[in-house]
Amino acid sequence: MRLCSLLLLCLAAYLSSSYVISLPHMWTKLILTHHWPSTFCGMEVPVCHPNISYWTLHGLWPDKGIDCNSSWHFNSSEIEDLLPDMKKSWPDLLSPMSTGFWKYEWHKHGTCAAKAESLNSQHKYFSKALELYHKLDLDSILTKFDIIPSENYYKLSQIEGVIENFYSVKPKIQCVHPSKNAGFQILGQIEICFNSDFTLLDCEKHLTTTPKGHVDNRIAVDKTSGFSVCDQDVPVYYPTPS
Repeated sequence: MRLCSLLLLCLAAYLSSSYVISLPHMWTKLILTHHWPSTFCGMEVPVCHPNISYWTLHGLWPDKGIDCNSSWHFNSSEIEDLLPDMKKSWPDLLSPMSTGFWKYEWHKHGTCAAKAESLNSQHKYFSKALELYHKLDLDSILTKFDIIPSENYYKLSQIEGVIENFYSVKPKIQCVHPSKNAGFQILGQIEICFNSDFTLLDCEKHLTTTPKGHVDNRIAVDKTSGFSVCDQDVPVYYPTPS
């Protein structure tokens, strides 16, 4: 009996360790999110600084997990060499002189992305987001193919087509819908996705399954701010910089 108990304990330990080793990363997809400053600042935001005429970073979001390590505090001194680029490419449109936006993104998304060794420090996380942002160069690509801010309207398929043809992946494009009777939607946010090895990925793949009883606050924030997936059948307005 004693020998049997020991064997069972050893088997349990082996199975337990094997299970831990075989567990995948908590997340399987990274979402690099760009937003259009004029649209963001036009959404009844009380104080905003929209005098930027290019797509800026909103964040780098793993598809699973939020606020994964509340004890891992943001420290701007760890990304001091990145700050000039951060201020330009990843600006806080509400408080340009503050680091509050980056602190929020780190706590909410960076601490979850850090579960991967490639992103397991603040410097790795923010520098990789900037690297992917510059590598994509979304603003230049849209301009190159004549998707520019205009008083004229676009079809959503035109914008999607440029991105899909150039990057060979499907993006997620979000708009603001002013009202049911407006007859148009306002281009606001573009998500382009990556695998865990930073290769491009269709955003519709690897859809996140949210655990029962868990609220994905990132999605909730987007909804409250007015962003939602653009309607294929509604004209898209791409506003000129304010």
